[in-house]
Amino acid sequence: MPTIAIDYTPAVRQQAGIGRIIRGQVEALIEEKPPFDLRLFVAGRIDAATRHVAPLPLHSTPYLSERNLVRIWHRLDIPFPRVEWLVGGKIDLLHATDFVLAPSQARRKVVTVHDLAFLHYPEAAMPSLHHYLNTVVPRSVRRADHLLADSRHTAKDLQERWQIPAQRISVVQGGVDHNRFRPITAEDELARVRGKYGIGEDPFVLGLSKLEPRKNFARLIRAFHQARQDAQIPHRLVIGGSKGWLFDEIFATVQQLGLTDHVLFPGFIDDADLPALYSAADFFAYPSLYEGFGLPIIEALACNTPVLTGDNSCLPEAAGPGALYVNAESVESIADAIVRLAQDADLRQSLRNAGRRHAAQFTWQRSAQQLLAAYHKAFNA
Repeated sequence: MPTIAIDYTPAVRQQAGIGRIIRGQVEALIEEKPPFDLRLFVAGRIDAATRHVAPLPLHSTPYLSERNLVRIWHRLDIPFPRVEWLVGGKIDLLHATDFVLAPSQARRKVVTVHDLAFLHYPEAAMPSLHHYLNTVVPRSVRRADHLLADSRHTAKDLQERWQIPAQRISVVQGGVDHNRFRPITAEDELARVRGKYGIGEDPFVLGLSKLEPRKNFARLIRAFHQARQDAQIPHRLVIGGSKGWLFDEIFATVQQLGLTDHVLFPGFIDDADLPALYSAADFFAYPSLYEGFGLPIIEALACNTPVLTGDNSCLPEAAGPGALYVNAESVESIADAIVRLAQDADLRQSLRNAGRRHAAQFTWQRSAQQLLAAYHKAFNA
């Protein structure tokens, strides 16, 4: 039975985003009972609690931190320790799940490239991160036998940027646990989540992501201010998510526009609260400048929440007919959409109906099946 080693590091280190995608895919892959010996490894040290919640035994490097491994593997490009040493034996296929390949003598190497945001919006990343990604991602792409992309748009990006043949790329989309992400209608649960995050009883627009420039929150805040001036909408704007990088402009915009009573930053949202929070919102605003997949959009649609999003990158692929689309670089375009969604209940209901049907196709089982097909394609390359 062929052995496949999967880098589970983002699933352990990142609660949302890429971490959520890798957890969902790997758990569903295991349920598919594939004809492979699956081994999960993590770069750096992990604690006993982390080992307990993983779906399979985790192999790690207890004597080296993740930061030191990154320095050795990617900044210095030193092929030690190899993944074979971590997982305890020969590997037939290595799946690097987060842009970059760890050193390995595996017969086949597969890399997931989630997006090329660092190329399209270099000003939205810390200079050190931008330099790192510009160095290691092209190198990993060259060394990989097969590439995985989160969306058809990212696959197209890879083909155009590095002239990669289409047959070397498989699209493996994310999914949603529809048993969890569903409309929450119980008034006590909706009231609980409003109270927990200090939202109050007013209608609100929900934004959700790590606070960083690419998510376009500064423009969203300006557009919200314009919508309040143009149409006197009664809504608050709630932006959930932890601080990422270069976030000062977001908070400064709120201060400059005098919106401290109308824009709320509750911080990181507990995973268990997301379905109720999506359900409580009048609509979900996600006018990102560029995305590789847009998982929060699918989650919102699955909770019967209409979406406002950009007409760029993979966002139309994620939202389908469940969104009102805007020019994400135009405050006026975003403001007009906010007013329409805030005032037109029929429009919101139409988007709910179409969006939930669209979201139903995005399951982790489907994602795992796409991943399995990609592994077979890599073996047969």
